[in-house]
Amino acid sequence: MITSKYDWQFAPHFSDEHFLKLAKKAGLEPSVASLLYQRGIQTEKDLAQFLEPDLVALYDPYLLHDMDKAVARIRSAIENYEQILIYGDYDADGMTSASIVKEALEQLGAECQVYLPNRFTDGYGPNSSVYKYFIENQGISLIITVDNGVSGLEAIELAQSMGVDVIVTDHHSMPEVLPEAYAIVHPEHGGADYPFKHLAGCGVAFKLATALLEEVQVELLDLVAIGTIADMVSLTDENRILVKYGLSVLKNTQRIGLQELFKIAGIQAHEINEETVGFQLAPRLNALGRLDDPNPAIELLTGFDEEEAHAIALMINQKNDERKEIVQAIHDEARSMVDPKKPVQVLAKEGWNPGVLGIVAGRLLEELHQPVIVLNIENGLAKGSARSLEAVNIFEALDQHRDLFVAFGGHAGAAGMTLEVDKLAALSDTLSAYIKDNQLDLSSKNELFLDEELSLPELSLDTLKNFEKLAPFGMDNKKPVFYLKDFKVENTRTMGQNNAHLKLKIAQDGASFEVVAFGLGALATEFAQTKNLELAVSLSVNQWNGQTSLQLMLIDVRVEGVQLFNIRGKHAALPAQVPILRFSEELPSLENSRAVVVYDLPDDLQVLKDLLQSHDFEAIYFKNEITQPYYLTGYGTREQFAKLYKTIYQFPEFDVRYKLKDLANYLKIDQILLVKMIQIFEELGFVMIKDGVMTVNKNAQKREIEESQIYQDLKAKVKEQELMALATVQEIYDYLMQ
Repeated sequence: MITSKYDWQFAPHFSDEHFLKLAKKAGLEPSVASLLYQRGIQTEKDLAQFLEPDLVALYDPYLLHDMDKAVARIRSAIENYEQILIYGDYDADGMTSASIVKEALEQLGAECQVYLPNRFTDGYGPNSSVYKYFIENQGISLIITVDNGVSGLEAIELAQSMGVDVIVTDHHSMPEVLPEAYAIVHPEHGGADYPFKHLAGCGVAFKLATALLEEVQVELLDLVAIGTIADMVSLTDENRILVKYGLSVLKNTQRIGLQELFKIAGIQAHEINEETVGFQLAPRLNALGRLDDPNPAIELLTGFDEEEAHAIALMINQKNDERKEIVQAIHDEARSMVDPKKPVQVLAKEGWNPGVLGIVAGRLLEELHQPVIVLNIENGLAKGSARSLEAVNIFEALDQHRDLFVAFGGHAGAAGMTLEVDKLAALSDTLSAYIKDNQLDLSSKNELFLDEELSLPELSLDTLKNFEKLAPFGMDNKKPVFYLKDFKVENTRTMGQNNAHLKLKIAQDGASFEVVAFGLGALATEFAQTKNLELAVSLSVNQWNGQTSLQLMLIDVRVEGVQLFNIRGKHAALPAQVPILRFSEELPSLENSRAVVVYDLPDDLQVLKDLLQSHDFEAIYFKNEITQPYYLTGYGTREQFAKLYKTIYQFPEFDVRYKLKDLANYLKIDQILLVKMIQIFEELGFVMIKDGVMTVNKNAQKREIEESQIYQDLKAKVKEQELMALATVQEIYDYLMQ
């Protein structure tokens, strides 16, 4: 069954001749101009800044809170040969942030070390025992946090009490109580009014590097691009400038480790864009921190040893493959534990890797469309991640019940938590009660905004190139989504491992394009047969065998009206997780079912009619197995009835129990039809049957075959079976719904 994942919202059209002229002068097509206007780019100045971002437009780093104090303290530490610790985070943003500050400090001749905390042993953010170790054993006298720190009250207090200053550079949400750090450099700090609040951790680190080195460090922008894209912050204003230039640097990066990772991962450096970073590069870096010690990433990003860089790149790629396998294994286990009767899913088990539970929860959220919490059980504690849909603010739902947790934090759509195992049931009940008490509608979907309607004949690679002038795409500058309707699906085929994905060829007014639908391979039949599909797609380049072509990437699909599918073929597969009506067996519960499979037919077709008419199904699959196919045998011709009567008239007695098959072969009449014909003769008084022995009534009154009710019923059944076996599914549906 085809179902849309999102609630589609169509962007309003506008008419602003002045802006259209400005956009045309800048080389933009009207459709691109329209999209920009919708996104708030409406003046000549805005247009110029958006299309031609300039490093000159970056804000003064000293506008950030405490930047002057941080720079002065770091310079003092360098002058006095102090040992400096850069304390980062285990994700791609934390890795790049630490690498940026490391390279900046080394340019100034600093003595510095980098430490990325281990997710499993150290946890997120400042860790008191780690701080104490470095202070007591490594002679550290200054700690600089990157991509963390604003919530590290205890660890920072410990460091300060030991005479070690801590400079915090961070971008995460500001808590009510800030640590007593030497300096806090944060774009949202209320003590300063930094013009752009949405820097990633690497963006703040880059600002510190710029201030320390007194000029914009272009060679560091490849790292900034990776961290900014990976952390999914707003790609507007200053971040747009940093990422735009950073991607250019990344395409020509001199970093040996990245070059090795590109080779191993099959990434073409000259083709790198924000999607390459977001879907290929960042997941590999993140996989290291999810499964193991993240610190080798620093050597990968900053080192100069080719052999070591190759070894680390190889290891990171292997970790990413391992991460995929672990995610799939946990997903499959968790999926089998889902209780469809519950409005939320709290799924916990021993042995699940805590580093990937957020990914699993997110995938299950997409599949189930309800809040999902996935937890690993260890030593009596359950620890993991929650993901929720827009209708349910998971943080608000659980924040008032902190007594359930050993640790809890998060925001509207995601949360992390640790709780005792015996409180898992209470967690499920609490979240369920929140949904019920607030009358939240879990059927409501997240919104998807569609920017333009596409006409296939007007579509070309030039269209894509025009829209690509708006790149890099990301948060607050989404890749354009287009609406497609009134097209024909010419063919479908599955592809990828286990045929998981789908490729369609669609046509409209003589133009045709391919559409790639990831994860929808199981719906090949549905896409091939549905006539009134509507698609939400993005534009992409496909390069194959030296040929470059435009292809469409499916984001969502929807269908108006009931979906009817023909699976009457001998080898046609049954859809997964759809109730199956086998009238020869006990029927399943159809409560809350949106789809159903008609596997076989009841003796009385009215039973099927009543069932379908009493349920509001969105999809019906017609298998229509017929146990006794009278539509193939017919209801008997006059010649067949005459031949039967003439044959049995010759026998005083005929044992139908043992001789029926022989009689069917002799008359060349299918056995199932022959049984009906004999029953008709018996009903009309032509024969009598007692204890399986048939005798001819030679004194029977002459009657027409049409007088038999059995004959009339058989005639009607043949007609019904012909319809159910040979008609189109639309004709079948119309008949059943009369």
